[in-house]
Amino acid sequence: MSVVSEFKEFIARGNVIDLAVGVVIGGAFGKIVTSLVEKIIMPVVGLLTGGVDFSKWSITLKEAVVDAAGEETAPALVLGFGDFVNTIIQFLIIAFVIFLVIKAVNRIRKPAEEAPAGPSEDVLLLREIRDSLKK
Repeated sequence: MSVVSEFKEFIARGNVIDLAVGVVIGGAFGKIVTSLVEKIIMPVVGLLTGGVDFSKWSITLKEAVVDAAGEETAPALVLGFGDFVNTIIQFLIIAFVIFLVIKAVNRIRKPAEEAPAGPSEDVLLLREIRDSLKK
C-alpha cells in the first residue's frame, strides 16, 4: 500500500475529522472565554475588590538600570502573575463548561431504564429443582 493511499485512509477515518472539528471549535471557544473573562468577569471582580485589575498585578524582581542620560540600559525583571490569575480563571470557566456539556451528553446517551425482566430460564429451572428437593 502506498503512502498516499495510507494517508487517504487515515484522513477518511471519522475520528481524525472529529478531532479536527473539535480543535477548531475549541480554539474558537477559547477566544470566547478569553473575551468573557477579560471584558465581563474581571471588571466585575475588580469592582468587587475595590477596582483591582488583576492583569496589572506584578512583582518587580530587579529594577531597570538607567544611565546618566536617562536611557534604560537594562530592562526591569518583572513577574507578571496577574495574567496568570486571569488564565487560571479562564481555565476554570472552560473546565466547568466542558463538565456541563459532558454531563448533558451523558444524560442524553443514558439509555432509558427498562423494567427489570423476569428471572432467566436457568434461575427458574434452579428454583424448580430447589422446590422439588424441599419436598
